[in-house]
Amino acid sequence: MSGATVTVNAPNGRQVKVNTGLFINNEWTSAKDNATFASINPATETEICSVSKASAEDVDRAVAAAKEALDGPWSQLDGTSRGKLLLKLADLVEAEHETIASLEAVDAGKTFTKAMKDIHEVFEVFRYYGGWADKHYGQTIDAGKHRFAYTIRQPIGVTGSITPWNYPLIMVSLKLGPALACGNTCVLKPSEFSPLSALYLANLFVKAGFPPGVVNIVNGEGREAGARLSEHPDVAKISFTGSTATGKQIMKAAAPTMKRVALETGGKSPVIVYDDADIPNALKWVYYGIYANQGQICTSTARIYIHEKIYDEFLKRFLAYTEKHAIVGDQFKEETFIGPLVSKTQFQRVLDYIKIGQQEGATLIKGGGIFPERPDGKGFFVQPTVFGNVTHDMRIATEEIFGPVGAFFKFSDSDDIIKIANNTRYGLSSAIFTKDMIRAIKVSEKLASGMVWINSSNNSDYRVPFGGVKESGIGREGGEAALDENSVLKTIYLNLELTNDE
Repeated sequence: MSGATVTVNAPNGRQVKVNTGLFINNEWTSAKDNATFASINPATETEICSVSKASAEDVDRAVAAAKEALDGPWSQLDGTSRGKLLLKLADLVEAEHETIASLEAVDAGKTFTKAMKDIHEVFEVFRYYGGWADKHYGQTIDAGKHRFAYTIRQPIGVTGSITPWNYPLIMVSLKLGPALACGNTCVLKPSEFSPLSALYLANLFVKAGFPPGVVNIVNGEGREAGARLSEHPDVAKISFTGSTATGKQIMKAAAPTMKRVALETGGKSPVIVYDDADIPNALKWVYYGIYANQGQICTSTARIYIHEKIYDEFLKRFLAYTEKHAIVGDQFKEETFIGPLVSKTQFQRVLDYIKIGQQEGATLIKGGGIFPERPDGKGFFVQPTVFGNVTHDMRIATEEIFGPVGAFFKFSDSDDIIKIANNTRYGLSSAIFTKDMIRAIKVSEKLASGMVWINSSNNSDYRVPFGGVKESGIGREGGEAALDENSVLKTIYLNLELTNDE
């Protein structure tokens, strides 16, 4: 059996051939029961193609292939050799940069401009971990006069990765890059809402020279394929990026086998703008923190606290800035900043939250409805939205919306604002705007979040650890920290005091 190959015609003239099957053991195959699901263009609501939908049995096949590869030729490759394969993969992705970005823009709805930046990061991530592959060492430890103790880093084994739809290929690279650098084998389940760029990448693994079974890709739904991958006894680690609710289910599924779990889940991130902030800089970054990638970012800083001394001026200037820059429409137009949301489900979710905000008494200052990008009313476009007079018990203040919606608050007391910002079950990120660096450092240390930006927002970097606290997740991705997450530290003692006693 083999999956079907389709040609995706992007509006920018790119024609992209994609195999829509399951990728197991370096071969394309259909699902055992021939089940499929539709990949939808969120700008037109039309079907792009039909994609194979993996069952639990298909996941078992992929895990078996990964397990066999773990003990095969892949285990004989040293770090330098693995690094060369990752570097080759990075070159191949770079050569296909525009093609992959076109595919991702069609499939996920992100603007082509943003997709180009994302794919640039993808090949840089593979290149970065290719460089790390032979530089992740253990250490020697002084354990006394008569013992020599040292540690080594070894692969965990078969790793399972479940990636989200908002950054389809970036998240694949951030999970697979360090896992492969450390010598693991991988089974990947991309989101059913944006699977095509991951499927396109599959053939590049083959071209780069990765042995069969090292990377396997099983498209499918979380409730079956994702659940089976999470509970599978031969999967040594499961890494997930997505909702907090699903992350909790994955923890439960992984518990019986005590596999390693890495979760990057939800957020409701605050941004604090003090009265001494550089207003033009803060405007730019607050805008970006709300509306970048259609607001579909786990670290979106859409809970905005403005000091009362500058609140009115800031909000007035923010609305003018948004009116000028937040252009909604066709994701392939150069001027577009906000494209369609990824799916009908997400589209309706965001519209529901906007209604809830109004019903609970928040003031709808801007937006709040469907953006009529197309004459036929098709496409999952939502206007950039601003709420004022938000109180902390409102759902738009406490729950993750994952859309282009910002909630603005006034504050006056510098001590109280830290307590207010921390009053959430989430703890992924936060941002501070002030010219007072002593204040910035002190406040950043008190904020209960895995990351704090000072005078910017959502400008993460793959070389820097990324992750949250509380219900925003467990573990870290990015930087050298991801290598620790993808390897086992083994301690070895050598006794140097030998005797001839019988």
